[in-house]
Amino acid sequence: MRILPAIDLMDGKVVRLRKGDYAAKTVYADDPAEVARRFAAAGAEIIHLVDLDGAKAGYPVNTDAIRAISDAAQIPVEVGGGIRDVETIGAYLDLGATQVVLGTAAIERPDFVLAAADLYPDRIWVGLDCKDGKPATKGWLATVDLDPVELAERYAAMGAAGIVYTDIATDGMMAGPNLAGLADFARRVSLPVTASGGVSSVADIQAIVALGVPNITGAIIGRALYDGAVDLAEAIARAKG
Repeated sequence: MRILPAIDLMDGKVVRLRKGDYAAKTVYADDPAEVARRFAAAGAEIIHLVDLDGAKAGYPVNTDAIRAISDAAQIPVEVGGGIRDVETIGAYLDLGATQVVLGTAAIERPDFVLAAADLYPDRIWVGLDCKDGKPATKGWLATVDLDPVELAERYAAMGAAGIVYTDIATDGMMAGPNLAGLADFARRVSLPVTASGGVSSVADIQAIVALGVPNITGAIIGRALYDGAVDLAEAIARAKG
């Protein structure tokens, strides 16, 4: 299982939110590129980037910071937030992103996933960010009455490469991931799953590995890295068994 350190961007800075609440943010760094260099030096194989301003606005906002991160890290990055058309996907790939994560657009326009996956095979992941079992959209400001498992299988048929599954209730709370919910979701879908939300210790990483669900292929760590609760190099080592 690979570890994806997260860099969430607002106003060009590295921040973390609590449960996706834009009013409950903590600014951790003014220089995202330097954070990316530290992650790469610790052994990260890929960095998870989220344009929080873009997710809310519906179009990319922090492109300068994303370009700087990609240039500085010299390792693959995946990008999500505010991606609503194939032109934006192409622009992010040109900036150095290895893969993109579609969120709101995938739910509102499933045909967009099909078109994107057709143009960029193996590059398109879909983010299913769930609140009380329902997918959230528009920067987690709204939810839709759809089943996440059914959506994931629909995206699989359309050519999506994987799912980033986030339990919003645990995100940024430093209380551990929802292991039961994660395992239940991953066992019922056919795509690779990256777990997101709640990882607060190396023990949490070990617990995800211990679930023994083969298609949980990654875990995102955010606030725990910035607060010093998790050492990235140790987490990477434990995730590899």
